[in-house]
Amino acid sequence: MFRPLLIVIVAYLLGSIPFGYLIVRSKQGADIRETGSGGTGATNVSRRAGKAAGIYTLVLDALKGAVAVVWAVVFAGSTSRAAWIVTAAAIAVIVGHIFPVWLRFRGGKGVATGVGVFLMLAPVALLCAGVLFVVIVFFTRYVSLGSMVAAATIPLFVWLQSVFVTHVGDVRPLLVAAIVGAALIVFAHRGNIGRLAQGIESKI
Repeated sequence: MFRPLLIVIVAYLLGSIPFGYLIVRSKQGADIRETGSGGTGATNVSRRAGKAAGIYTLVLDALKGAVAVVWAVVFAGSTSRAAWIVTAAAIAVIVGHIFPVWLRFRGGKGVATGVGVFLMLAPVALLCAGVLFVVIVFFTRYVSLGSMVAAATIPLFVWLQSVFVTHVGDVRPLLVAAIVGAALIVFAHRGNIGRLAQGIESKI
């Protein structure tokens, strides 16, 4: 019982590392949460501190999602509960990014961290969602809209991947991770949804 709990706690704490906040703080001495959308993610960081800082944030945020999944897979072992433990860790790292304990639970949108998670869990599904993201951003110039639509379709692509690409005996843990992760990411974009509805959302 202690090991699964430890795996999930470590995943959450890993997700809570606010790379975007730290990069902007070290570079400009400013709080990225006081800029633009108020998030600590790559898009907001790039607007405040430049494209290089945004790229570093993107890579590091994705890396912590991937590391959390690898950590969970290694330490969950091969028990019957292993897939569910990995699912819990995958959700926890996204929760940590959106609600980081170090920043009084005000973090980013969870997109890059989700990319890292599903790069490990469902790469084909992630690729399909990524193509959709690129198409939407190309035509609308709204990163937030592309991110939400891509996240919302991840569960569908996960199911399609399990049926047509990599047949999984029990796809439920992966689907739960995809559904909850998508819900968290869309929830984190609630401010963006309001700005999109008002026509005042920032474009790239």
